[in-house]
Amino acid sequence: MQTEAQRDALEVVLVAPRNPLNIGAAARAMANFGFRRLKVVAPFAPTWREARSAVGAPELLLDAVESATLGEAVADATLVIGTGTLTYRRPEQTVVSLPEVAPLVGRELERGGRVALVFGPEKHGLTREDLSYCQMLVEIPTDARQPSMNLGQAVAVCLYELALLPQARSIHQKPTPEAETLPYTEAESAVAPSGRLELVAGLIEETMRAAGYSPKTMQAANRHDLRLTLRRLTLSEHDTRRILGLFRRILWRLKHTPIRDDKSD
Repeated sequence: MQTEAQRDALEVVLVAPRNPLNIGAAARAMANFGFRRLKVVAPFAPTWREARSAVGAPELLLDAVESATLGEAVADATLVIGTGTLTYRRPEQTVVSLPEVAPLVGRELERGGRVALVFGPEKHGLTREDLSYCQMLVEIPTDARQPSMNLGQAVAVCLYELALLPQARSIHQKPTPEAETLPYTEAESAVAPSGRLELVAGLIEETMRAAGYSPKTMQAANRHDLRLTLRRLTLSEHDTRRILGLFRRILWRLKHTPIRDDKSD
């Protein structure tokens, strides 16, 4: 099992769950394996914190964070992992099997990152838009005749795999002498969290509109593609500062420099 600090760096995110009993079952599974951070995005039932299925985990439900959007819920996560089946979707992210996800989570925790494990609604799972916030999709191996799982069961199966993960060395370990010679500090080289990537995407999108590159009919598609691309790049905090500075200068020029007619003498 991981240390308490490592378990605290992993959060379970439930997107638009409809049945409070499923939320309670997910909370109970979290308590079984020692995970405490639960976020619930736009729940259907306002009374979900009172779910009686959260046996042994009522405090976990009371402490859970409710968010209006998935983007808000995963803003501080440096690795966002969606869950689901490939039966009805063509993923645009890297797909990993459930047994393969634990080492990836372990490496992210070891370098001081934060992980969000995201589960979709009971009826249809995560949407294409939901998955655009994810760096990868983990597929739970199930029989083809019954590919879907109950939400609480899916959470339990995933957390069981993660609970088997050996303890990472330390998420606060001191840098090695070699690391101290790198051009950036540890904070600068850290992977940028999801909220920071959304800030970059928003600025790039605003610049595209100012340049006339993104017509209204294409804005939603361009926003989706930007979100996916930024997550594939694994940008650091230093990278995002440089990109933000660059596009802010471009945007300022677009708004303050008169358009020159190249056809004029």
